[in-house]
Amino acid sequence: MSSTWSKKEAKSLLVDLVSIPSYSGEEKQCAEKLVEFFQNHQREVWIDEMGNVHSPANDSVLLTSHIDTVPGEIPVRVEGDVLWGRGSVDAKGPLSAMAIAAVTNGVSFVGVVSEEHDSLGARHLVKTRDAIPDHVINGEPSGWDAIALGYRGLLNGTYVATSRSGHTSRPEKNALQDAIEWWSSVETCFNEVDFSPEPTPTQSENSIFEQVTPKPIMINGGISHDGLSVEVTFDVQFRVPPHLSVDEVREIADNELTTGTVHWKDMVNPVMMSARTLPARAFRTAIRQFDAIPRQLRKTGTSDMNIYADSWDVPMVTYGPGDSSFDHAPDEQISLPEFYLSIDVLNNVCTRLSKL
Repeated sequence: MSSTWSKKEAKSLLVDLVSIPSYSGEEKQCAEKLVEFFQNHQREVWIDEMGNVHSPANDSVLLTSHIDTVPGEIPVRVEGDVLWGRGSVDAKGPLSAMAIAAVTNGVSFVGVVSEEHDSLGARHLVKTRDAIPDHVINGEPSGWDAIALGYRGLLNGTYVATSRSGHTSRPEKNALQDAIEWWSSVETCFNEVDFSPEPTPTQSENSIFEQVTPKPIMINGGISHDGLSVEVTFDVQFRVPPHLSVDEVREIADNELTTGTVHWKDMVNPVMMSARTLPARAFRTAIRQFDAIPRQLRKTGTSDMNIYADSWDVPMVTYGPGDSSFDHAPDEQISLPEFYLSIDVLNNVCTRLSKL
């Protein structure tokens, strides 16, 4: 453990990681760069069979973020105080900040793979890690002065139906119409029936976070190769708010079926952490020490924190530098001063939690 950190080293690590493409499933080279960083700081480190990078230490805090990015080549460049490049915000900014904070404070670190695809890295981590950490800080862009306490859950499914082929002038519905009818019914159900809880004074009655968001992803269909039937497959997705479970949303969608079947997959429960936990309080205190008013976010997407919260009954928050409006964007970029501030905040928080 070192007692100080340098902006030069932090910037170098961030630029190096952003410069290495690491799309989901192709994280090896980036993981090896992380291993080199921890080895240079005399830290135990290894890569597991899934591709996650482990550097265990003081388990009073586990800092964890993801190594992978979505596809998209963005030339890496620094212009003034801004770094451009794929993954600079989501989530190599948080990943790099956490690596620096881990070696500065001697706390545990894991860089996980495949968050952007199926969270296989996080799922493997909760199944195989022997010790459960006291506190988890998950790395995603929240802005240096904010923490995320909640994420909606995720439910993916594929609707499948087959009907007899026939002349298009006939009145009987075919499988394509069945799929469209089912989805229209599902959308109407979630749009017209109010599944929201009674709003609290801090919530908007129309908050997207409190709603189920159904979204069509892909539809394929038409006459089969043998010409005897009409076939359709329809991929759909739901974002699930914390007051509902994934199972409840699945049951509602199944109840709208009259034909066809749905094969459900990628079921991730929502998470909502209390603002009164020790990590949340430590972040608010740290952010105020750097002359900002702390913000608390509820994110409409899904993250690896959902996976951790489903398996580990410990306090956790999500934190990291970067403006999340640049997530997956063609102009993804991060402010270097904000990146440095996030390291200061993480160091402050880790120091506080390590002393408990």
